[in-house]
Amino acid sequence: MPGKRDPGPSVKDKEMYEALRDEGNSKEKSARIANAAAATSRSAVGHKGGSAEDYEDRTVDELRKRAAELEISGRSKMTKAELIDALRHH
Repeated sequence: MPGKRDPGPSVKDKEMYEALRDEGNSKEKSARIANAAAATSRSAVGHKGGSAEDYEDRTVDELRKRAAELEISGRSKMTKAELIDALRHH
């Protein structure tokens, strides 16, 4: 590679941007991740996002509804354990 790419002034963490680009990520994705890391911290970037209830904490009706969303067949006759297994391995 002849030299470093200049990502422009909008990228806040140029070192991370370069590493992400070297991994093969797109310019947009690299800039988004690098800017998120600069806004918080590098270690916190991977921990963003929501959290879902464990399947074990859900009711059978809630599990069947989720199974219906994923179009899992046979869900109406499944036990709670079978629904959980089907959802995890879908």
